[in-house]
Amino acid sequence: MTGVTQVADAYLDALAELDPDAAQAAGRTPDSLLPDLSPDGFDARARLARRTAAHAATATAHTPAERALAGALTDRLDSEIDLYDAGFTTRLLAPLATPVHLVRQVFDSLPRAGEDDWAVVAAHLRRVPTALDQYAATLRRSARRGQLVARRQVLVVADQCADWVSTDFYGRLVADGPGGALGAALERGARSATEATAGFAAFLRTELAPFASDVDGVGRDLYRVTARSFLGATVDLDELYAYGWAELRRTATELHAAAAECGHPDVAAARAALDADPAGRVPVGAALAEWLQRRTARLTDALDGTHFDIPPVTRQVHCRISPTASGVMYYTPPDPALTRPGAIWWSTPPGETTVAVWRHVGTLCHEGLPGHHLQHAVTYTTADLHPWQRTLCHVHGYAEGWAHYAERLADELGLYDGPAERLGMLDGQMWRAARVVVDLGLHLDLPIPAGTGFTDARRWTPALAVDLLTRVAGLDAPTARFEVDRYLGWPAQALAFKVGARLWRQARRDAERRDGADFDRKRFHHTALALGPMGLDPLRARLADLSPPPAAPPPDDRKRPR
Repeated sequence: MTGVTQVADAYLDALAELDPDAAQAAGRTPDSLLPDLSPDGFDARARLARRTAAHAATATAHTPAERALAGALTDRLDSEIDLYDAGFTTRLLAPLATPVHLVRQVFDSLPRAGEDDWAVVAAHLRRVPTALDQYAATLRRSARRGQLVARRQVLVVADQCADWVSTDFYGRLVADGPGGALGAALERGARSATEATAGFAAFLRTELAPFASDVDGVGRDLYRVTARSFLGATVDLDELYAYGWAELRRTATELHAAAAECGHPDVAAARAALDADPAGRVPVGAALAEWLQRRTARLTDALDGTHFDIPPVTRQVHCRISPTASGVMYYTPPDPALTRPGAIWWSTPPGETTVAVWRHVGTLCHEGLPGHHLQHAVTYTTADLHPWQRTLCHVHGYAEGWAHYAERLADELGLYDGPAERLGMLDGQMWRAARVVVDLGLHLDLPIPAGTGFTDARRWTPALAVDLLTRVAGLDAPTARFEVDRYLGWPAQALAFKVGARLWRQARRDAERRDGADFDRKRFHHTALALGPMGLDPLRARLADLSPPPAAPPPDDRKRPR
């Protein structure tokens, strides 16, 4: 029989012909980092997933590493097929991380140091119109099949594209480029990419939006598919809804205690006072980027060698202020060859000139260390992992679960400076708990339980969700609106944070009970992360593999031969 490593090798080799990220993972240098977004491109990747899933189902896996690979590969292939069959991947429009955004974000990672680098930028700018035309064709086909996202999602992406045009993202990208013929090519490419982006926004508004529905929730059937994919686990949706409300109540109690520690009678007063303190605000721009870089370096030094062993090649993290204005902080991993470091990007809310940084240290720990960057540092440098596992296996429940767990871990390790930053971390915990009830409530039209203490309303609306995020989790209004639009466009992705962190905590408690006084926190974290990314169900199974078998009972003297 064929071994699972051979199946993964064949899959990566074939996928490298269809996807630039896979080509990089396979050690190749693709001509373009923009994927094929045409209907044929999506169809080809789906056919490959079906063939590989059939082979993986009968593949052998003998060692722990092979069993981890088998579990991860089978889960992700099944997920990819399910999302394709449901029409989710070929109609995706949402405020974050859709194919439209990935086209623009390619330019975040392209180096621009010398003329050779700029020539690569120019080549990619020329390809933007083709990529957007391809995705428009995919969206048209999906619409003909009756597969359309809600009108809200169509229009929010159209507005984002219009914002990239009005702020001249591509023009500013090449403003510092070289002169001469290459400079002229860069300017032509920037104009072409800008015109294509404006054209795509017009296509969304005039062609797709009129046929889209005003119903935002996707319903239980599709939600089960997306939840299974984003989590890599089969879950009880109603149990999770109750869990989300319980987490809100528990975290609210912690928040009130933290506000008192800050010297204020309630959470709202503490937030207002901390926001008003000029000493805690940093100007947007170079000063904020410097603060981000300096604090990331502090986190690296505090963790390395004491709580984690950070591979030297991954110690450097670039910190950047994003030219977009979506109000989020996000992480981009290094390239597979580790020639480009991971980066933390901060897209500050529109109109903000200064930022109250006390609110964002928990998010920095989530995106950087000990969160996403540390997880990628271990994954990218673990030799036992298959190249597909290291760079292509992405499961939101695993990655976001770890990063959300890392926010609390940072508190446990003393990485927050005083009660204000801890209050900011708890706001983040409240935010992720609110995500669970908001996401499930909006998409499944679930009733709001009486007596929650957070709202007297009985039915969910987007406006109520925004209000809850601002009042209860402390988000500013633009960020809260962005978040609600994001949840409605990515059904069940919002579960990944709390549900994933819940599993990481359960796994750690299991290890603590098993090992007793011999439990080593540093060893547990490294061993668990070295398993590589995978769905939460296979991760639970693999973590159980780490448990030694129960000791054999002592022999019964009565049965011992005399």
